[in-house]
Amino acid sequence: MRNQRLTPTVMALAAAGLLTACGTQTGSGSGSDGGSVGSEPAITGVHWNVESLTVNGKKQQAPSGAHVKIDDKGKAEGNYGCNGFSADVSLDGETVDFANAISTKRACDKQDFEETFKSAIAKGDLKAAVDGDKLTLTTDKGDRVALTSEPDVPLTGTKWNVNAIGDGKVSASLPKEVDGKAHLTFGKDGTVRGKLGCNNVTAKAEVKGDSITLGAPRSTRMMCQGAAADTEKKLLKLFDGKVSYKLTHQGLSLTAADGTVVSANADLKQEKQK
Repeated sequence: MRNQRLTPTVMALAAAGLLTACGTQTGSGSGSDGGSVGSEPAITGVHWNVESLTVNGKKQQAPSGAHVKIDDKGKAEGNYGCNGFSADVSLDGETVDFANAISTKRACDKQDFEETFKSAIAKGDLKAAVDGDKLTLTTDKGDRVALTSEPDVPLTGTKWNVNAIGDGKVSASLPKEVDGKAHLTFGKDGTVRGKLGCNNVTAKAEVKGDSITLGAPRSTRMMCQGAAADTEKKLLKLFDGKVSYKLTHQGLSLTAADGTVVSANADLKQEKQK
């Protein structure tokens, strides 16, 4: 068994399954002040989609969006497809331990899956088997969790649909009139192109480290009013200066010099067509 490959994955899924869907805390092992990861940081940060769960011979498909990912400090975060979760995780050989596991309290249509998932692996001692990008976790009773790794969406070449604008403390979704009409695409040719909610825009874009230097915007000259004009005014704050950026699995946040924060999601339909 390739322990260096399996360590973060096993820990992460154990943490995910051991969380409750009602915001309670669980934890039977050590690590109350944080988890530990007995592996190299290079193998952390893997996004694993939960595909299915088989309990007592009955197979259930996982809700869309169910996933788990850990960092190199033994922290796990993810989503059951409805409720999000976080936990400290550690591993002793092939035995998973967890502490301080918490989850959100949303009422979910797929609550039955979350409860079954929790029950299936709540007793720990999961055995792992990897085959390419597939992972299977098996309990001592023979129940199984099937997962597939999925690469993160890259900054360049991805169409980023703007979904919210805020100031770092408060974020507001785009108005209904503009929703789905504002987007940006960073090209490998050092440019950014997109739409500000009303006018099309292009500019130079130099990516360096965790920041992007955007040039002066060149845009069309349509007359914009109401929500479109307001959204465009806010998005223009990103240009003609340096912005910091942060990528998640399928998300992007851009922070302008004045503190304006623009959030966007990858256009998954476009990604599937590539």
